[in-house]
Amino acid sequence: MSYIAVEALNKAFTVRKKREKGRLLREKSTVQALKDVSFSIEQGELVGYIGPNGAGKSTTVKILSGILTPDGGSVTVGSRVPWKERKEHVRHIGVVFGQRTQLWWDVPILDSFSLLKDIYRVPREAYEKRLEALTEALQLTDLLRTPLRLLSLGQRMRAELCGSLLHGPELLFLDEPTIGLDAVSKLALREFLQKENRENGTTILLTTHDMEDIAALCPRVMVLGHGQKLYDGALTDLLARYDTDRVMTVRLGGDLPPLPPCCQVQRDGENARITYSPEQLPTADLITLLQAAGPLREMTIQGQNVDRLIAAMYREMDL
Repeated sequence: MSYIAVEALNKAFTVRKKREKGRLLREKSTVQALKDVSFSIEQGELVGYIGPNGAGKSTTVKILSGILTPDGGSVTVGSRVPWKERKEHVRHIGVVFGQRTQLWWDVPILDSFSLLKDIYRVPREAYEKRLEALTEALQLTDLLRTPLRLLSLGQRMRAELCGSLLHGPELLFLDEPTIGLDAVSKLALREFLQKENRENGTTILLTTHDMEDIAALCPRVMVLGHGQKLYDGALTDLLARYDTDRVMTVRLGGDLPPLPPCCQVQRDGENARITYSPEQLPTADLITLLQAAGPLREMTIQGQNVDRLIAAMYREMDL
């Protein structure tokens, strides 16, 4: 049996509309957040869970973590039903929300970690060993006596991650963990998560709008839209459906030759930026055309930006 097994999951919410002038009561409507969603995740997988706002991602995570009870379907996480065995379940999971905190704002983060040790009943020897390893990996050793409110956003996120992993959870839920972080902090956090997954076998479910995080971390992605699962498989296969164009930037020794209509050309001084489809014009043929006009001084070829590819996918799926 899979570590996480979700079958025909359904969840609806009743929403009250804004009361109109002259009406005594507000009208109600039902929003179907999840519609017959099924998937399975093996222990040790690192999976991206993506979709536009309102797709049902957070609802899924809240059900998997035991916060919400579904209206229909079945869910087991490590043979536990999250909302029925919540006290036992939370001992095996960690959760990091990019815009929420589980640490105490005005006290040194070490005091928060100590309290989490007591909450999760982590033996002192195991706690001290884990704390030393995590603070070193997350570069928090010099910040343990600093209150959370005095840390930068990147430092706070590292501290939140440390707090979520102190009890050695089997499963880690990450919701926008790099939101607002600078490039250096993002890279450091990604490297840590890869190491945690690789060395400790921690199962990680990542929900984010940052497609660079998904591309860097997740071999497998699930796409949710309108409460339904629309795709489940390799990220590379998903992107291949939409990554149909290439961008070649060249600096020629002569004038740019006439190119087929399938090429879009932008000039920037001596450089030319050519957008083309390899299916219509193979890259080798395009290079041959350019070389016929003169020597190629410089040339780079890039695929499309991942965010643009995902945006194209959302448009096609009407999300």
